[in-house]
Amino acid sequence: MGKVRSAVQCSRKSKRKHCLTAKQKRYLKLKRGLDFGMSLGACVVLSPALLALSAAIKLDSRGPVLFKQKRVGIHKTYFSIYKFRTMRIDTPKDTPTHLLADPDQYITRMGHFLRRSSLDELPQLFNILKGDMSFVGPRPALWNQYDLVAEREKYGANDVPPGLTGWAQINGRDELEIPVKAKLDGQYVKRMGFWFDVRCFLGTFHAVANADGVVEGGTGRMKRMKRRRKR
Repeated sequence: MGKVRSAVQCSRKSKRKHCLTAKQKRYLKLKRGLDFGMSLGACVVLSPALLALSAAIKLDSRGPVLFKQKRVGIHKTYFSIYKFRTMRIDTPKDTPTHLLADPDQYITRMGHFLRRSSLDELPQLFNILKGDMSFVGPRPALWNQYDLVAEREKYGANDVPPGLTGWAQINGRDELEIPVKAKLDGQYVKRMGFWFDVRCFLGTFHAVANADGVVEGGTGRMKRMKRRRKR
């Protein structure tokens, strides 16, 4: 029913700040069952919307409907994440959108709507169904985001399934610097459980509705936004 494996054991000499408890390890098995059932149901219920969005993307710009990208999964394994394509096919590969100097020149008209509404993430229901991901967990890092993966290792955040949404996603998203994002992922690992997952899942609706933490203008715009907030 998926690729979720047992979390690594933490010895007394471990340098990690958080280690999964026996209760959390049992919860991971329940979590996988919930993920499978919910993703299967969501794929069926949302199939008309998925088809409509696919048609709109195809009509809007040249290229495939889906975008696949190599990401880091549980235990630092790799998998291909699925998204609706929101950018032109000549966009530089393996570069986060907020790190592009001028991302607006690459984002399609339909892409702006999909990204702002987070509907571009809907195909990840199939990743969850396959067992690559969970509904809630640390967002999967790009394969070349070695600094983020290394920071997460300190908190054991590489040894839980990556999520469609998570604690860091509803507390800053693109605006977060890597040490802060990894620390929030560590907080998720420490508090991981059914009710905390529910809290993260429900908090996502508020974050999406307000487009919290969405930054498309590169790191320069991120810094300018922070300066304005301090004034």
